[in-house]
Amino acid sequence: MSATQTMPATNQSTTAPMTAADGAVIRVEEVHKYYELGETRVHALRGVSVDIQRGEFVAIMGASGSGKSTFMNILGCLDKPSAGRYLLEGIDVSQHDKKALAVIRNQKIGFVFQGFNLLARTTALENTELPTLYTKIDKNERKKRAEEALSMVGLADRTEHFPSQMSGGQQQRVAIARALVNRPSILLADEPTGNLDSRTSVEIMEIFQGLNNKGLTIVLVTHEHDISQFAKRVLIFRDGKIRKDEPVLRRPRAEEVLKTLPTLED
Repeated sequence: MSATQTMPATNQSTTAPMTAADGAVIRVEEVHKYYELGETRVHALRGVSVDIQRGEFVAIMGASGSGKSTFMNILGCLDKPSAGRYLLEGIDVSQHDKKALAVIRNQKIGFVFQGFNLLARTTALENTELPTLYTKIDKNERKKRAEEALSMVGLADRTEHFPSQMSGGQQQRVAIARALVNRPSILLADEPTGNLDSRTSVEIMEIFQGLNNKGLTIVLVTHEHDISQFAKRVLIFRDGKIRKDEPVLRRPRAEEVLKTLPTLED
């Protein structure tokens, strides 16, 4: 099963439906974020407003301290705005408590990080299954979903391998499979190619493009301009605000770029 395979149906909200005419899976309205450091107030986000439509692939760029990491933490329900609203699939999650946010993270958001964060003594299949342990899914369904997710990222033959038996690229594929196993509405990826070589980075972008082509909404943070161009849209943060919001006009296809790159054997 390839990375471009059809995604399973995503979870549906049980608290409030989106309006049918509104395709925004993410809506951020005048969001501010303050951090109190002693007597100093750090203004990390300054009135950020943006919509991300269902099925978009958005890259976020910006220097350290620009606000992009704070923004991603709010999108991932890891933090809450100091002011403003964040609507995820039409539900205002800005004022949810920690328990409610944990449920939303588990059901609606898949996370991919730079460091893979795999358990060393756990197989690829078991690593992929981990998010399902916090759901009501039974054991057989957990295994089925994990196998499907690994197949999506091209690792159907690596289910019993441990992280030490896999390359960095394969470990990141397991991390992506783990992010997909609960069939999220959005995938948030924080520097997912930061620890990878050039060819492997493009291979990961091929997976993301394939998943996005089948309807998965992806938001990606990257410092690499070349990687950002695989997205459909780029947001550039500076001083806590979105300074640029531009479509990618000459978007490369990762599948085609890979044909021009040397393999590891070369």
